[in-house]
Amino acid sequence: MELSDKKATLAFSDGSPSVEFPVYKGTVGPDVIDIRKLYGQTDMFTYDPGFMATASCESSITYIDGDKGQLLYRGYPIDQLAQNCNFMEVSYLLLNGELPEAQQKADFEQLITQHTMVQEQMQFFLRGFRADAHPMAILTGLVGGMSAFYHDSTDVANPEHRRISAIRLIAKMPTLVAMAHKHSVGQPLMYPQNDLSYTGNFLRMMFGTPCEDYKVNDVVERALDRIFILHADHEQNASTSTVRLCGSSGTNPYAAIAAGVACLWGPAHGGANEACLNMLEHLQANGGVEKVGEFMEKVKDKSSGVRLMGFGHRVYKNYDPRAKLMQETCKEVLAALGLENDPLFKLAMELERIALEDPYFVERKLYPNVDFYSGIVQRAIGIPTSLFTAIFALARTVGWIAQWDEMLSDPDYKIGRPRQLYTGYTERDIAE
Repeated sequence: MELSDKKATLAFSDGSPSVEFPVYKGTVGPDVIDIRKLYGQTDMFTYDPGFMATASCESSITYIDGDKGQLLYRGYPIDQLAQNCNFMEVSYLLLNGELPEAQQKADFEQLITQHTMVQEQMQFFLRGFRADAHPMAILTGLVGGMSAFYHDSTDVANPEHRRISAIRLIAKMPTLVAMAHKHSVGQPLMYPQNDLSYTGNFLRMMFGTPCEDYKVNDVVERALDRIFILHADHEQNASTSTVRLCGSSGTNPYAAIAAGVACLWGPAHGGANEACLNMLEHLQANGGVEKVGEFMEKVKDKSSGVRLMGFGHRVYKNYDPRAKLMQETCKEVLAALGLENDPLFKLAMELERIALEDPYFVERKLYPNVDFYSGIVQRAIGIPTSLFTAIFALARTVGWIAQWDEMLSDPDYKIGRPRQLYTGYTERDIAE
């Protein structure tokens, strides 16, 4: 970061001396006021619930401009990456800062392929879960449990150990998600197959059985690969901040990523696309397309308590750039699988039409977001709703790892320790 010529001055109305703070500039985005010495100089903290105006770190990985509807990975616009690269190339970019050349890409894909199997004893761990356990409960346990099986690379101060852990987590996450799915549906586990792509291999582990060969559908493979790319990283969101905070204690990478998985499970974060599909299925069961208009009127009435899931975004105040790409993919998949006339999908398209035309939604910029379309695509592919967030975790793992590694490489990093505004009792004595 670059020191700005301007400085920030904090003045007090009670006559206390004012305090001056340096201002730093990023390459793009808002400047930041460096308040690291605030407490030492004023005996005060700042108060920022949700950290909405606080830069918790310096990062060069991902940039979001919510007003413009812009998302950049290492400077590259998300639409260019989704249209011209596969998920392995994007993963290499996030980890290393540049897109791979042909040989680098081949070597990276081969390295990932060689690490897709998991320690066989993890199957016994898996069997300890009830068959009706939520896949995210299983995934949180499996990822955290990896630290018991891969403890040869948990020295986070060693860059080579961090690299090995990164490769293992990216490679094994599809296997773990597929294991969680197979356990839930009572089918035999499918081992990875080295002659398939990263995404094709995942599809086979998800939907293949020992009874017959599984043929990967090219359209479906590309659609899922695009979902992975669009969800690979998203700056300092809740789960990424969780991974950084957890990792700041020096814990092993598997524990840090498991913490990210647990955070992602929340319905306000990774569970949003699951909530969106649940909304669509509820609508379909209660009148279908004919009731969409009535439903949208209830959404406008704040006293009704009816919420529209899959529309709008906390960061994007314009159209979510990922949603435009996912909309195209959605139409391609529905056409390829002959599902254009599926009642649920027709209902979803009617919701989309109203939201894009009705002044109430347009004025409030409640556009369909990436969760709306990705949920529809995953349902069309055959992925159960309860697994949507696990798919999100699979894709986001590379972003979490890149952010975690960047933090550990930062000479200014220290264990996270947020402060508080205490409003409880002052010191008091127990009555005799």
